[in-house]
Amino acid sequence: MKNYKLDNLDKFILETLLNDARVSYATMATTQKVSTATVHVRVEKMRKLGIIKGTRLAIDPKKLGYDVCCFIGITLTTAGDYPLAIEKLAHVDAITEAHYTTGHYNIFAKLMTRSIEDLQDILINRIQVIKEVQATDTWISLQQPIARQVKP
Repeated sequence: MKNYKLDNLDKFILETLLNDARVSYATMATTQKVSTATVHVRVEKMRKLGIIKGTRLAIDPKKLGYDVCCFIGITLTTAGDYPLAIEKLAHVDAITEAHYTTGHYNIFAKLMTRSIEDLQDILINRIQVIKEVQATDTWISLQQPIARQVKP
């Protein structure tokens, strides 16, 4: 099933879990005046369809000393270098996201580092040494005023 049509109960469940993944099925069921089993069945159905992809713990990187968030636009030598470049970039722990993109850059990556010095070291000694990487451009994030999941 390509696009599952969400009803109001499904949307409520997803929005509730996005706000607090620890909310009990019983609490959601009471709020919506349905049985706990109904909520359970809906959640399991959305898991099987891949709408819900597990639960995650949210960590504040700054509290762990990761003070620098940046984005790197990566230009590859050739488009065919993508699989090998991604394989190598996957070993750079500072990269928290990578996207294969259209436009000027082949790959757009998000990095979290403890300092500008760490960022410089990662750029010079981990990313720019990858044979398939032709060039990089870096943008440092000053703040993240919006961070959210898509609305169901």
